[in-house]
This record gives sequence, C-alpha cells and structure tokens, in this order.
Amino acid sequence: MWVVKFGGTSLSTGEQFERVSQIMQANPERQVVVTSAPGKRFKQDIKVTDLLIQAAKNCDVLPDIVARYQAIADYFNVDQSIIDWIENQLDQLYRETVSGPQRMANFKAQGERFSAYLLTAVLKSQGTDATFVEPATLGLVVSGESDDAQIDPVTYHNLAAFQRPRGIMVVPGFYATTAAGDIATFSRGGSDITGAILAKGFGAERYENFTDVDGVYAADPRVVNQPQPIATMTYRELRELSYGGFGVFHDEAIIPAIEGQIPINLKNTNAPQLPGTTIMPEAGFEARHAITGIVSADHFSAIYLHRYLLNKETGLTLKLLELLYHYHLSYEHMPSGIDDLTLILDDTQLDTATKNALCADIKRVLQPDVLEWIDDYAIIMVVGEGMAAHTSLIQTILQPLAAEHIHVSMINQGASQISLMLGTDQKDAARAVKAIYRTFFIPVNQRLEA
Repeated sequence: MWVVKFGGTSLSTGEQFERVSQIMQANPERQVVVTSAPGKRFKQDIKVTDLLIQAAKNCDVLPDIVARYQAIADYFNVDQSIIDWIENQLDQLYRETVSGPQRMANFKAQGERFSAYLLTAVLKSQGTDATFVEPATLGLVVSGESDDAQIDPVTYHNLAAFQRPRGIMVVPGFYATTAAGDIATFSRGGSDITGAILAKGFGAERYENFTDVDGVYAADPRVVNQPQPIATMTYRELRELSYGGFGVFHDEAIIPAIEGQIPINLKNTNAPQLPGTTIMPEAGFEARHAITGIVSADHFSAIYLHRYLLNKETGLTLKLLELLYHYHLSYEHMPSGIDDLTLILDDTQLDTATKNALCADIKRVLQPDVLEWIDDYAIIMVVGEGMAAHTSLIQTILQPLAAEHIHVSMINQGASQISLMLGTDQKDAARAVKAIYRTFFIPVNQRLEA
C-alpha cells in the first residue's frame, strides 16, 4: 500500500484534478491520498489558503473561495450539492464567535478539507470507489499551538487500529484535532507532514509526494543551468541539503517517514511517467558518486570574538549560550580556535535591536578583546554519502574556489562525514556553487571516478 500526497499546484484547476485522478487510478497500490489546498493557477494568482486567511480577518472573499472550487466542479460536472456544502461550511465558519488563533486555524484548515471533499466526488463520478475521511475520524491527535501543531504519539496507535475503507481513502492534509476536539494546523506546508504521518501509521511501502518539479537536483536550477537530477538519495542527505536551502520538503515532513523507514518518491504531477527522486534509509544505500548535491544559503550572520587564552577559561561558552537563551535565539554553528570563536546565527530570527542588545551583553559579560558582527555571510553545503570514501575530497572542493578567488572563511565537516560546510561572502555564494558543480558534475564526477 502506498500513501500519496499532492501539492497545491497539483490541485489548482480542473485539469490538474484530472491528472491527480488519473495518477490515483493508474496503480491499485495507491490507496490513501492526502490533499493540499488549491495553489496558484498563474503567477499573480492567490492561493486558497491565503484567501482563507483573509476571510478569517473578516475580509469579503468568500465568493472568491467558492469560485475556485466551483470552477473545478464545473470541469467534471459534479453534483451542485458539493459546492452547496462548501458554501454552507464557509458560512458557518464566518458566523462563529470563536476568535483569535483558533478562528484562524479553523479557516486555514478548510482549503485542504474542501479539496479532499471535492476530489472524493470527482473520483466517484469516474466510477472509482473513494471515501472522504476527516483527520479526527482517523484519530490524528495533536498538541501545541493552534498554528504549530505537534503530533501526539497516540495517533500511531489510532492509525494502527483504524480499518481503512475499500478503494481510495481521501484525507485532507495540514490539520488535525487536539484532545479537546479543536482544529490545529501544522506549520505552513504541513500537508507533507500529514502524508508522512499516515505513511508511518499505516506501514506504507512507499510515500509518493507529487509536486510541480521532476525531482531533486544536484544544485539549485536558479543557480546552475540544467543541473543533474538525483535519482536516489538518503534521508540524511536530504536533511543536510534542506538545511542549506533545498526547499523540497517541509523540515518536519520527513521525520515520520524516517521513523518508519519508508522510502519517499518525489514526482511531478504533470510528468508522472518520470522516475523522480527516491529518498531512502541509509541502510543498504550504495553511493554512486562522491557528491550528491551542492547548495547555498545567504540568510546568516556571524559573531566573531577574539580573546587571548580563550581556551583556558572555564564556562565562557556556557555564558555565551545563556545570553542566546535570554534572547530566545538558537545558533547554527560554533567553529572555534584557541583564542577565537565564531557564532553563526540564522538572520530570520534577528532584528537590528536584538543584534545591538546581544552584542552589548556579550561585551559586558565576556569582555572580548575583539567583537565583530558579520552580516555578509553565506553557507555552502556540499553533501554526499560517498564523501567519506575519498581522502582528497576537501582539496578537490577548494581548488576551484581558489581558482575563482573566492575567500573561504570557515570549513566545517560533520562527524558523519557526509557533508562539508563552507562559509563565504554572500556575493560569492552562487559563484562557489557553480565552481564546485563544474568540478564534480561536468562530466559527472569525472575526476573522482575516471
């Protein structure tokens, strides 16, 4: 049995719904489908989830929401009662007295819910046995904030005991219910999380994730022209590349699949005949190449501090971490020397006031000889399960950067030896990715595998 999830672009129009129904009916192993809310139909379009957010704020966009689903229903000539139900649900939500985050969660969840309800009707109209099943019926229980739900372990006991209906079971993604029965949504992109939870809970042989791309590439196509596709990769390779900027999956989305050791197949809804990229457990994986992918991210800052005999002072690092805790900040990396320490932070959690206050506190508490805040910072991630087998790999990676006169301010290799992290100036990040890519992928790994 396979669990299949479709993204928002895959469910944006009647034509896309038709492709989804064909994919689901093409293989009897596809028995559970998870839906997203309809995404953009064209560049200037508005996603249904964003319309629902506006509706929760009392904006008069309910006709626009209904119209999106009406257009899809008209494409298939499904019974008007389907749209009447959607209108009624929206009307009830609009008149609810619930306010604040709970009202927002109630609205945001409806995009996936309406997609699932409509897809069930479409499949039935085509003679396919299909059943719409709410997350609450499945026993998907969450805790945490109403807009940042965390799955409760009892969910997996509930799924193991659930008797799936015959045919295709259609489940809305992105939301579940608390123990008190309230709707709570996962963070944005959470339909991927729902799919992975169901794949683990039902013991699926495969989790297929359909989007609008053919698979994962060895580099960002916006940086490298027509990069090599990746046929197979491991969970931890994906995690390393995602950290560096690969936006393939929501960060939390693969954790249930990893826990269940379930292969993930990323495919294109508009080209389902292509193999896509398979993401699999490390056990039994044989790396074909030294490098699997290269990616860069430039949303980082660095705090550099120098103090003579820094390595001799007990508790200095603890004091620094306590300051981060005080400002509710996490750090990404902390490369250090005997008299130097660099703290790399994600810029998305910082503002100017926090930067200034943090630096003032570091000066007051740690009294460094030199303290410098570096805004111009990018990280390059070079990732591959085959890296550990090549002793001269770091030299091979750095040579093209030297040839391009790209200054590398940090080199950090993890204990797993499947990734190498390089720090550069932001202006050099794209050039660094291109230089490394040319070395290893044009032709593919020629220097290492000749």
